Formats: sequence, structure tokens, C-alpha cells
Amino acid sequence: MKILSLKPDHDSAIVALDGSAAELIYSYEAEKDSFPRYSTVNPATILEAAGRLGAIPDVVAVGGWCTGFGHDAVGYYGIAEGSEIVGEKTIFGRKVYYYSSTHERSHLWGAYGMSPFAAGVPCYALIWEGWCGDFYQIDEHLQVQHLGKAMANPGQKYAFLYALADPSFISPKAPTRIQDAGKVMALCAYGQTRSPDRDERALIDFLLPSDQYPLPKGEMRDSPYYNIGVTHQKFTDLARRVSDAIFDKFHTFARKNLTKGYPLLISGGCGLNCEWNRRWLETDLFSDVFIPPCANDAGSAIGTAIDAMRHFTGKAKIKWNVYSGQPFTLDEIDRTVVEVHRLDYGQVASALLDDKVIGWVQGNCEIGPRALGNRSILAAPFSKETHERLNRIKNREAFRPIAPVCLEQDAALHFDLARPSPYMLLFQKVLDGRLKAVTHVDGTARAQTVSQEQNAKLFQLLTSFKAKSGVGVLCNTSLNFNGSGFINRASDLLTYARTAGLDGFVIDDAFYIIKERYLSRRRVDRNRSRS
Repeated sequence: MKILSLKPDHDSAIVALDGSAAELIYSYEAEKDSFPRYSTVNPATILEAAGRLGAIPDVVAVGGWCTGFGHDAVGYYGIAEGSEIVGEKTIFGRKVYYYSSTHERSHLWGAYGMSPFAAGVPCYALIWEGWCGDFYQIDEHLQVQHLGKAMANPGQKYAFLYALADPSFISPKAPTRIQDAGKVMALCAYGQTRSPDRDERALIDFLLPSDQYPLPKGEMRDSPYYNIGVTHQKFTDLARRVSDAIFDKFHTFARKNLTKGYPLLISGGCGLNCEWNRRWLETDLFSDVFIPPCANDAGSAIGTAIDAMRHFTGKAKIKWNVYSGQPFTLDEIDRTVVEVHRLDYGQVASALLDDKVIGWVQGNCEIGPRALGNRSILAAPFSKETHERLNRIKNREAFRPIAPVCLEQDAALHFDLARPSPYMLLFQKVLDGRLKAVTHVDGTARAQTVSQEQNAKLFQLLTSFKAKSGVGVLCNTSLNFNGSGFINRASDLLTYARTAGLDGFVIDDAFYIIKERYLSRRRVDRNRSRS
């Protein structure tokens, strides 16, 4: 049984699942291949996904969204019987099953189906994102019990902080911007550790109980944080205090109501908050914690496909690989501007140690928003100047941290969390003072750990870099134009390398070095000023 699943609206994806084998075939996210971030599904992605499947699917599944979004799709909320539609449709002359279930269910079953816990193991689940802030229990018979709502709209409240302080956010009642939540996470590190002062307490007391959507920035002109600027110390202190208060609200609920020690599944956009994920691990309330790499809406289509599989087959666990996105397109490029070498890991490691910044492309895209070594920009981790250069290349704010990638067996040498972190979803304290490029202002990093089984080529590069530098760690940030999803074709990569200032890039088994005279004038001028 082949299941084709689509997620509507932002962070859209098309997923193919082999229901008979309970295995993910692919997950194509609409923003990948340099489409705008948070894209809705587009014709190019539909055609590519349809071509890859090779046959009309047996089941077409569509995730639920806001009421009125579609005539044959269910809404956003609901986990009980009746929060799905089952029927038939005719596609290209063939009858197929049609399945639609709520967005809430997509998060629930996505986290359950991708988790490493055996079928029949009861689990708790937390869905916290823009609108949901709820806990659940899934028993050994796949029966779901809603344990309660800890908070309405936690993700919206978190992102609203940035809008409140940002003078460029001028719409008085506009929804928050999706990208702002990650910026708040970075800025929380600049906040000072202490109890809330009077202004902070007033904002927390207004924000946390509110169920307004969208939150009214225009009605908060008297707030001391209104347009104060996002890097102002008073605002970063507030961001840290509100972040702590949101987590404490959920932790208090869990401590009171989740008492059986089951493993915890985390899904929704707040599952990308590495500080909160680390704190869930440290609560000792759960036997284990699992967060999928596509915890945000990018994984919602996988969840709907798993929900459909559960309906038709009774199975709700799948085999999957994080590198199940689009394959790279090796189209024509101007080879006169590059020197092309067969991939030699020692040569690339030497270039990185010589402060070169290298694009790194292997195989299929990662699923989810984090670059995990198949669509990455890599650099040596030792200097603040490298951190600054990478943020210039990425065309993003200077306060944003750069993540490290590390040999799994060496993680405890450099970071305070020995547990593997293959999906870059946990904060760790940095123990190695040499890693200046990847150490955030509060002494933390968001590391990805790599084993040979997980990603053999990246493992080999890290091993070669360690042999030359003594450290099996590199900077790892996503390979993308600002405001777009991962680069996924050679022509885009060459354009990006020349304009953004990469020194070269690797595509599978070839190393492309940009000839100096073809680098952007801005990059050449920087090289000359350093020399």
C-alpha cells in the first residue's frame, strides 16, 4: 500500500510512505531547492514527487488545517473518533482511498511513528507550537487520551516578544512572523540570570494567560518594551524571563499530571527550541525523550501519512532516514570559474584548517529545517572571525550563533552532554575553549553528533580534520540563500558561492575550488585587507 500525503499552507511537504513495509520513501519539502522559506506546496515539488513515486498511490492523505481551508479536509484540532475523513476519489481514472485528519493528529502520530520506542510501549506526548500547547497519553493499544492544555498559543507568545521589541514590525494586529521564534531563542542567551523585575512580571502576567490571536502589538504602546530594539539588554533579559516562564508552566503541568515515567514525545515548532529540549531531558520525569528532526510543520505530512497507515493497516511505527529529501540536481555550471578535483578528505580538511569556508553537498536533502551534513556550509570552529564571516555569508544578524558538528565518540571531550544528538536539537555547555566560532554568548552550543553509520562521508571529513587539527569539530550551518530553503542544484550553488563568498564546495565526490578572480569583489577586498 503506497500512501501519498500532503500538508497544506506554510512548511508544506509531500510525503510517500510504503504502508505495507511501514517505511518512509521520501519527504519533499516545498521550501527546498531555493524556494522561499515556509512555502506552500508548489507545482514543481508536486511533479517531482509524483515522478519519484512511479505509480498512482493507493491512498491520498491530506492534513487538516484551519476551518474552511478545503472542502474535503478536516480542521486543525481534534484527536477523537470523527476528527478524520475517509472516502474515495478518482485520480487519473483510478479510484484511490482518500484520508484526511487534523493538524493536531499529524503532530501526534508523526512523533509517535518516528520515535525509537517499540510498538506497544505507552508514551506521553507534548504538542507545543503556534496554537497547541497540550499533553497526551498514547497507550499500548494506540488509544489516545488528552491530558490537558498547559497553555494556549505558546509559540505565538514566544515569537510575539520579537515583534513587540522590533521597530520594523509595524502592523498593529498582524500575526507573528514564523522566523522570529528562532531569533528569540538566540537572544535569550544574552539575558542576565535573575528573578523577574516589575516590568518583566507585568508582561509575563499579561502574556501567558492570554488566548488572543494575533496578539495586539498596537495596543501595547505604553509597554517599556515597545520598539525598544531586539538587542537592548532590557529586552534580552525579558526574553530569557518569558522563555523560563513558558517552560515552567509546562513543567509544572507535567510534574502534576504525567507521573507514570513513560517516554516523552515532543512535536510542534517549539520542539526546535534546544534549551527547552535539554531541560525536558533533565527533569527526570520521563524514561526518555524523543524529538523528531522535523518537529515543526515540515514533519506534519509524515504524521498524516502515519495516521492514514494506522487507519488502514493498524500499524503506527515506521522506518525512516533523516536524509529522505530531494536528490541533488547536477545541472550545467560554468566550469571555467572553478578548479575541479576528485574529493580528497585531507585536501578539504586542509582547506578548512586554512580558514576556507566550504559548501558541502551529499546525497538527498535532510528532512526538517536543520542542515545535518548533506546541505551544509562548513568551516573551522576556532575563531570569532569565522563566526562573524559565516553570519555575513548567511546575511543574518550578528547575534545568531553558529552550530557545531562533532564526531559522536568525541562529544564528551567538547560538550557537557555525552548523549548522541544526531539532529541538532539540544543545547550543550561548551567545555573546549578552542571552539570560539561555535560558542554562543552564554557558553552553549547546538551540536550535531555524527557517527560513521549515520553519515559516513561527513564522519570521514571530521576524522581527517581531527587528524590535522586535533579536534573533530567543524562549524555547520545551512546551505541556503537568505530567506530560502536548502540549495539543491549545482547552478544555484555556484551562484551562491561566488556572491556570498564561499571558497569552494563539494558535490558528492568532487571538490570545486572557486578561482580567486571569479570571487565576488566584496570577498576579494576582504582577502586583501586581511593580508
